[in-house]
Amino acid sequence: MVIGVVDTWIKPSNGLLTGAPTPVVAAVSGAVGAVLWWRRHRPRTVCVVVMVGYLAAFTPVALAVALYTVGDAAHRAARVLALYGLAGCAVALGSLAADHSPTDPREAGYVLALILGPLVVGAAVGMRRDLVAAARAEVAGLERERHLLVERAQAEERARIAREMHDVVAHRVGNIVLTASALQVGPLAHAEPAVGDAAERIRAEGHHALEELREILGVLTPGRGRGARGAPRAPQPDALQLAQLVEGANARGQHARLTVNGHPEALPAQVQRALYRIAQETLTNAAKYAPGSEVALTVDCRLDRIHMAVTNGPATRPLPAELPPSGGNGLIGLTERVTLLGGTLTYGPYQDGFQVRADIPHPPRTGPGHLGPATAP
Repeated sequence: MVIGVVDTWIKPSNGLLTGAPTPVVAAVSGAVGAVLWWRRHRPRTVCVVVMVGYLAAFTPVALAVALYTVGDAAHRAARVLALYGLAGCAVALGSLAADHSPTDPREAGYVLALILGPLVVGAAVGMRRDLVAAARAEVAGLERERHLLVERAQAEERARIAREMHDVVAHRVGNIVLTASALQVGPLAHAEPAVGDAAERIRAEGHHALEELREILGVLTPGRGRGARGAPRAPQPDALQLAQLVEGANARGQHARLTVNGHPEALPAQVQRALYRIAQETLTNAAKYAPGSEVALTVDCRLDRIHMAVTNGPATRPLPAELPPSGGNGLIGLTERVTLLGGTLTYGPYQDGFQVRADIPHPPRTGPGHLGPATAP
């Protein structure tokens, strides 16, 4: 609008309105520029109106903008582009003819370039936008396909791990349970009650291990290892089972004691499960690497945090000639579990023994990778 109005006093020719009062020509030129406000909604109609205005008052800038918009909007329609290109050339030549002055070929070429140039540039911009959109859609499709392939590979790998665990671990643990059951009812157990008690503990621990192994296999292979309604076969461990865990350790010959401040049974299920796994792992490590040591488990439930410390003293009995196999991932797994709850886990030598400390906020600050009740083994 501003360029059209100002240009009225500068250019020598004003199209069909040449010789008319300058304010009238300025008003027409400004009105032609104002019509461009609707160019995105009605590009072809606006272009026709601007062509008429160009023929009347010679508004080249407005016509260039209108033709650019048509080229962008109709870049897929070659016939429309050709039609508006010819119409623009006809209007430009008609405007030059209405000037009643000798036509300079260079001026005619400039006017035609001003007509066709924006139309071609608009079409090029529209085609580029389509190419970019198509490329983005293709990249998004490839990304979705990649995710599907990764998920399929993960599912296949989980299924393979589940089969290996079932074929190897479950088989051997099942043999241990059967052997303990046979020992429990054998003549040696009747002659020595302590042997029968030990066999019962071995059988109970093995049976519990098989139940937890089924839950892990159910996580690795969804749809398997679950009941008809999708519920776990065995209850998930919680803070109420800490006392049973300590009692079982003492029955196996350890010297463990549990101190609880507060009510851990009121904590969220994932926090209770983390406390149970910490106690389970640390008691196993103490029995393995510090036999005969005293183990102190302390759970302190505060308003905003939960502290748990497990400390064992030095070994009072010699280490066995051959330690049970270990993957070395127990404390690493506990660290990951506590980290998912927004807490920290520290461990290391303490006095003459070893200590594991967990600090978990309450309520837990779980992240995107939180292991929920249905997935945390």
